[in-house]
Amino acid sequence: MATMTAGLLEVLRCPVTGSPLTQDGDELVSTASDASGNPVRYRLEEGIPVMLKADFDAAEAPGPAADL
Repeated sequence: MATMTAGLLEVLRCPVTGSPLTQDGDELVSTASDASGNPVRYRLEEGIPVMLKADFDAAEAPGPAADL
């Protein structure tokens, strides 16, 4: 389990709630709840926080530019 430094946790904020984050095992957890009433959780991969929208729909992602 990778441990985030206190300095990094001081500056990181949840992109959904804007709240500070705490570490819970291999996850960072928002200190405020989202619209559903639950804290937002982000996984750590090799000590790097993956702070992507959990319900991201690939169909919303921009595609490659059209050939001109």
